[in-house]
Amino acid sequence: MTKTTSKSRSRPKTPKRSKIKANVARAPRKPGDATKQDRVLGLLRTKRGTTIAAVSKATGWQPHSVRGFLASVVKKKLGLTITSVKTKSGRIYRITGAKPSPSSRSATVIQEPSDA
Repeated sequence: MTKTTSKSRSRPKTPKRSKIKANVARAPRKPGDATKQDRVLGLLRTKRGTTIAAVSKATGWQPHSVRGFLASVVKKKLGLTITSVKTKSGRIYRITGAKPSPSSRSATVIQEPSDA
């Protein structure tokens, strides 16, 4: 008598999660709808500025996600300058200016004096 053993059992393959999500159709945004990024930038551009708690409430993000958004998107990708001021009620963040883009620094034209 010999035993028969199966080395592997075959299962039907299921699609990966990433492929499942890619097939889900999203509804297009309406022209008047503001994205979360637009809302955050609007809060940062006000004279009074905003706090991390206010941004968290407006977007539904966790505070660490708000800080990451400020550092990666606002500072690095958009090139905006953010200042923060510590007050009694907490730290206030606001956009104060934009960094000059690399192309504007290299586009400086030096004119030679004319002999006329």
